[in-house]
Amino acid sequence: MYHCMLVHSTYPYEETRVQRQADVLVEHGHDVDVICLRRGTEPSVEFVDGIRVLRIPVRRDKKRGALGQFIEYLVFGFFAFVLMTRMHLRRRYDVVQVHNLPDFLVFAAFVPRLTGSRIILDLHDLMPEFYCAKFQSSMSSLPVRLIALQERLSCAFAHHIITVTESWRQTLIQRGVPPPKCSVVMNLADLRYFQRDASSINSSGKFRLVYHGQVTRRYGLDVLLQALVRVRKEIPNVRLTIHGGGEFMDNVCALVQSLGLEETVALHREFLPVTDLGRFIMAHDVGIVPYRRDVFTDGILPTKLLEYVALELPVIAARTPTIGAYFDENMVEFFESENVEELAQRIVYLFNHAERRQELVHNSSCFNSQFNWTSQREKYARLVEHLNDRQHSQPNEISIK
Repeated sequence: MYHCMLVHSTYPYEETRVQRQADVLVEHGHDVDVICLRRGTEPSVEFVDGIRVLRIPVRRDKKRGALGQFIEYLVFGFFAFVLMTRMHLRRRYDVVQVHNLPDFLVFAAFVPRLTGSRIILDLHDLMPEFYCAKFQSSMSSLPVRLIALQERLSCAFAHHIITVTESWRQTLIQRGVPPPKCSVVMNLADLRYFQRDASSINSSGKFRLVYHGQVTRRYGLDVLLQALVRVRKEIPNVRLTIHGGGEFMDNVCALVQSLGLEETVALHREFLPVTDLGRFIMAHDVGIVPYRRDVFTDGILPTKLLEYVALELPVIAARTPTIGAYFDENMVEFFESENVEELAQRIVYLFNHAERRQELVHNSSCFNSQFNWTSQREKYARLVEHLNDRQHSQPNEISIK
């Protein structure tokens, strides 16, 4: 099978979901191309772990406003259409999988679809909710209604839809996607890289907290830093590591200085390959997921949370509907979103109660036994292979819950 993936991101650096799925298909003997952004001096064509990576020289800038990002999407989409069409005429892709954002990138696969290729739209995020959260809009506003329209058109164009949680699958069904047309592939930790290693456990004598991933306002890093000021009075040797990047990172740096936390907080911006990330996280005692609640974060199951759990790290997390659907109070130490005082109390409580930390680790192992990438990766491969079977006009539902 010739399979093409399209993503408005760099590869293999920023989208572990794309990397995991591409690796699975290669392991099953399929030929995979990834069309993506080009960063810096990266080669325009390169083979990475048996995957042909084709890079488009469009500069990504997450700080652009709504209009600037829309233009960036259009420019990338145009070049992706040209490149995918050219490669398809050479190779005849059997399946094209388009990863959002944006949804309308799926139309770059117009020629492959016209000539018989099967099209998958992989919705990492739901764009209407994403736009509302990022630009402080409402679901009834004109821009969001237009974004919802392009979502419907994009879903109609694709032969099959994949999304990341059952709650978002149900949202898409309510918006008109037929249930058999939509499956769930969760962003689970790959246990080849996220397994507990005794040699990496924190032995510094300090109580180490960690947050890793995207740094945006809606993910609540400012709430965590304000809580840390209170925690430091109770735990003088507390340390926090923030690893990642994003448009809010400069704000975080400024807040660290204004709160006098320079000796308490370590900021890491450098890229870590997935092979090293697990060991980095394990050098800490507690993982923190301090998300604000909004129409977007209410629907996501944070990948960082799943990685902490896979590494048997106790977790303190803001209570959101989707996190609460998969984890209960015996598995995660919850606090009310944006409640600085309660977050500080939860951190101090776990510091003083090692048995509670062990209880959280033990109970969250139930999640790992039920939801794991080892079994889900095979279901993903079967979904793609089944879609490639031309005698089926529509794949049966393969919902990975």
